[in-house]
Amino acid sequence: MLDYSALAALAAVIREGSFERAARVLHVTPSAVSQRIRLLEERAGCPLVVRDQPCRATQTGRRLCQHVDRVRLLEQDLQVTLPALAPESGIRVPLPIAVNADSLATWLAPAIAGYGAEAPVHLDVAVDDEGHTAEWLRSGAVLAAVTADAQPTTGCNSQPLGAMRYVAAASPAFVRRHFPGGVTAGALAQAPSLQFNTKDDLQARWARRLCRRPVELPRHTLPSTHAFVTACIAGMGWAMHPLLLVADPIRSGALVELVPADPLDVPLYWHHARAASALVDGLSRAVLAAARTSLRQG
Repeated sequence: MLDYSALAALAAVIREGSFERAARVLHVTPSAVSQRIRLLEERAGCPLVVRDQPCRATQTGRRLCQHVDRVRLLEQDLQVTLPALAPESGIRVPLPIAVNADSLATWLAPAIAGYGAEAPVHLDVAVDDEGHTAEWLRSGAVLAAVTADAQPTTGCNSQPLGAMRYVAAASPAFVRRHFPGGVTAGALAQAPSLQFNTKDDLQARWARRLCRRPVELPRHTLPSTHAFVTACIAGMGWAMHPLLLVADPIRSGALVELVPADPLDVPLYWHHARAASALVDGLSRAVLAAARTSLRQG
């Protein structure tokens, strides 16, 4: 049998980021937390925690943390049907998920907020590019993810959410200044663009499709979906925006599409661990319902 007090200590250290904060959450001393994890590492035969600031889990440590999360969720399910087993009322269990920033900034936040307000969970939301969130599932760091991968992660189910539509847009003054002769490969190679981070390739994908060849884009880095809109309205650059977020600025004329009627659709999928718990199933229903009303179906 696994030592679940030690596993709880491991999960607390990774969640809280330090042995001291984990000790406060568990109501024990930091030395007790350290001893539990040391014994667990001896049994596992490998390190489980990268003792950094903040502390991080190794690959094996992430797998064990995922196991702890699943056990807690299953225990919560059991307490629903056998309330006498519940140690106390008001207990919430961690439910880690990974999502992309644009979904979180548009259609997804109301869905998970509504679910988190009612369900006995503490949602732990990690943000990454939609092309990389599936890796969070593969590593064991989360139990569910919004991803661009259609192929289900091992041990997970995959359900289509729909496509998020993006449009290339900038301020009217920016377009007049940088694209007086139209949106060409040469103009794109000179006009500043915005990039969320080094994983963000939406601008490059759209430019490559438009010009039928790769274009090296000059770029600012701005890791915020809403800041993209603000920066483009101010004339800082052009960017790919979720249409859900910029429909009003386009209608008002604060933003204009670089090439009208030339959107980029990105299909999204919901991956979640198989047989995780009724709580994960409930979150899945909330996410899928929100996607059906907000994303492009078919």
